[in-house]
Amino acid sequence: MSKAPASKTASKPRKSRKMPAASAPSATPMSPQADYRTIRETFRRFEEAEREPKGELHHVNAYTLVVAVALSAQATDAGVNRATAALFQIADTPQKMLVLGEEGLIEHIKTIGLYRNKAKNVMKLSRILVEDFDGQVPSSRAALQSLPGVGRKTANVVLNMWWHHPAQAVDTHIFRVANRTGLAPGRDVDAVERAIEDQVPAEYQQHAHHWLILHGRYICKARKPACDRCIIRDLCAFKEKTA
Repeated sequence: MSKAPASKTASKPRKSRKMPAASAPSATPMSPQADYRTIRETFRRFEEAEREPKGELHHVNAYTLVVAVALSAQATDAGVNRATAALFQIADTPQKMLVLGEEGLIEHIKTIGLYRNKAKNVMKLSRILVEDFDGQVPSSRAALQSLPGVGRKTANVVLNMWWHHPAQAVDTHIFRVANRTGLAPGRDVDAVERAIEDQVPAEYQQHAHHWLILHGRYICKARKPACDRCIIRDLCAFKEKTA
């Protein structure tokens, strides 16, 4: 894989990332930090229930994964998958995306929120990949974050899902689960990311992102958590458990 010149891969200044108001600290109770035994048992159960958790965004290569994750901001994975099903059949490389053009891309993704701005970013990042990275998606966080529309969370998703690097992409679901359960509490996204890296045993780091996001998406939901179906209910520090 070709490498970009050093001047092109400088990372953007890292700012403290906050969740939307609905997931802010005031709306997400922060439980005390769980102890090592509790954390280890929690992830043992997650692994027992699903040994190889998978992300739900459809993709066929590193490039389509970058595009899918970039499109998923403020959108559902299911909605992105519907929009990209036909798109990725004709534009699965940055070169093909440039041939399709911005208006052609918009026709495929206009059902996704903020589609015009996202289309501009996809075209810009595709051009940069062709011109500066020989058409290949880079495998460093700094290089990924140099691409338009790719922030730390998107970069971490790509590093984790494609290169199997134990990067922790903290979204709304993970922020909520980490704070409610006490597994990795933190007042902002960066604090939760660091807490997961610091607190979760090494053997569970690779899949921690997907275990937590899927748990938050289907069990530990924002408004009505399904505590009656939760496999870690007895370990969870969340006081407002549902019956």
